Amino acid sequence: MITINKEIELNQLEEKVVRKILVNGESLMMVEVYFKKGGIGQVHSHEEHEQVSYVVGGSFEISCDDEKKVLKSGDSFYADKNVEHGVKALEDGVILDIFTPIREDFLE
Repeated sequence: MITINKEIELNQLEEKVVRKILVNGESLMMVEVYFKKGGIGQVHSHEEHEQVSYVVGGSFEISCDDEKKVLKSGDSFYADKNVEHGVKALEDGVILDIFTPIREDFLE
């Protein structure tokens, strides 16, 4: 499957957060999340999903399990099943999220 980024529809999540589902297969999904400064990805966990996140641009305060750090372009984090994690955009930026299995709730 090949996708063209500029052809993908944006999904407004909150005032300062927008998401694009780039591609997904049966068990793997890749998503871009665009944040305006101050945008929040609320602290949450997934019972069924593992998540790897890569900071494409900007800087973010990341909480993952009991750790809290500022991540910038090129940095990443991993959230295993049931691990609480969340983000706050310290400036405009983009995070690339990869999930396994796919987030069926994103497709609804």
